[in-house]
Amino acid sequence: MPLKILTVFGTRPEAIKLAPVIYTLADDPRFESRVCVTAQHRQMLDQVLDFFEINPDFDLDLMRPDQTLSQITADVVTGMAEILRAAEPDVVIVQGDTTSAFAAALSAYYARTAVGHVEAGLRTWDKFSPFPEEMNRAMTGRLTDFHFAPTEGARRNLLSEGIAASTIWVTGNTVVDALLTTRDRVADWEASRVPGLEKGLDEGGRLVLITAHRRESFGEGMADICKAVAELAREHSDVEYVFPVHPNPNVRAPVGQILEGLANVHLIEPVEYPALVWLMSHSTLILTDSGGIQEEAPSLAVPVLVMREKTERPEGVEVGAVKLVGTDRGEIVSQANELLAGGPAYERMASAGNPYGDGHAAERIRDAMLDTLGARE
Repeated sequence: MPLKILTVFGTRPEAIKLAPVIYTLADDPRFESRVCVTAQHRQMLDQVLDFFEINPDFDLDLMRPDQTLSQITADVVTGMAEILRAAEPDVVIVQGDTTSAFAAALSAYYARTAVGHVEAGLRTWDKFSPFPEEMNRAMTGRLTDFHFAPTEGARRNLLSEGIAASTIWVTGNTVVDALLTTRDRVADWEASRVPGLEKGLDEGGRLVLITAHRRESFGEGMADICKAVAELAREHSDVEYVFPVHPNPNVRAPVGQILEGLANVHLIEPVEYPALVWLMSHSTLILTDSGGIQEEAPSLAVPVLVMREKTERPEGVEVGAVKLVGTDRGEIVSQANELLAGGPAYERMASAGNPYGDGHAAERIRDAMLDTLGARE
């Protein structure tokens, strides 16, 4: 009898990182794989589902205007109860640090169903940075039976919390699996394929990609990020700056006030995942507060400046592929200037390699569940 797996997610980053797992399980007759989406990020999630051709078996459709974390948590727990009764899975798989991941894991625990946590063990050890992600992943860890740690450092974090070594597997990060597949699919694109860049970019010119959306940066931090981009754009007029602007008003307001009208700054709507991969692979430098991009860009040999004070992904910093610069305007400008000047500093970061994976994480996750659940039968 095949092992029954229910994979649950609600946001675009979760969908990207779980797509390789869903594919791998679906291709293996030893599994009965079903998918549930919570869909609190409806539009952005649907873009990824379409690209990866994933058709959910269950859809909670929780997208609501101005919904709070409390509402999302309550709605996921309530909605999952019925789905778990219907699906009767052997394992519920969640990913990362979203509120939907924590709430789905909690629901599985209430139903006495095993939990598999993809990207387990990331920690900053500061419960408010990032908020609410740090506590989401820590609490999910307490509910998890299969800890799929992306790195040895993540494994050590779990061990330090008293998690049994026999329940932890170092698999690499599934985002690298998804990235490498997508990079090959968009290799022949032109810039005009990216919505918002229909007129293209200067051929042969350099590109800086910016993404910013963290709650802890709202207010002064987001304004300083925008001021840094404006200063760089004026100083390096030969460089194109592409900023897919997150829909949150706390991002849109300062971006519009500070960056609107600069000739070499392209403010575009959030792009679908393949377009983002194309932008990353054609970038000279990336400025971001994203977790996933920290893991992806090293595989593309693109240096990353992380506009956060702390990161739960220290491996990129340790190997030199990533630098933390916070949201300080002067620090962002200084570090970006050094890299845009080229030379040894740029080459060291670009050639550091990717400590997060080799593109086979989903296969290791599949094998871990087979080995362990098989031993239980």
